[in-house]
Amino acid sequence: MRRVLFVLGLVAAAFWASSASLAADKAAEKFVRAAIEGNLAEIAVGKLAQDKGANDGVRNFGKVLVDDHSAANEKAIALANSLGIKVPTAPTKKEKAEYDRLAKLSGAAFDSAFVKAMVGDHKAAIRAFQRAAKKDGEVAQFAKDTLPTLEKHLKDAEALRGGAKAKAAAL
Repeated sequence: MRRVLFVLGLVAAAFWASSASLAADKAAEKFVRAAIEGNLAEIAVGKLAQDKGANDGVRNFGKVLVDDHSAANEKAIALANSLGIKVPTAPTKKEKAEYDRLAKLSGAAFDSAFVKAMVGDHKAAIRAFQRAAKKDGEVAQFAKDTLPTLEKHLKDAEALRGGAKAKAAAL
């Protein structure tokens, strides 16, 4: 009887460990997929800023977004492939809607809305990457490696926002 209980205990422990591992795998998969979708969105919006930006700073920041998020996306896709995660090929519906909203704007209205969106997007991304970086493994390392770039983007977007506010106040 003790052997049966012992074996059942081992099976239960293995099942619990397996369940915890599956939950961690699902969280990692969700993070990696969201990172790829976010990169795709930032690349698209960065290209839009290069085309529609009225301000040199906005256009230059758009190029930085395209370059940096393209490089990050290559790493995220390689990570997804190594973990057997299906790679998204487009941003989320919410991110597409944001792109569509920005695409309808031009001039100073575009610049202001773009910068505001980039501040919000990067703050949210930093929070998600900080959470992922606290864990162990390849996904955590990817998050740790990417955080400095996201933090620089936030700083740059906030500087652009400050410059736009200063110009508006001068008018």
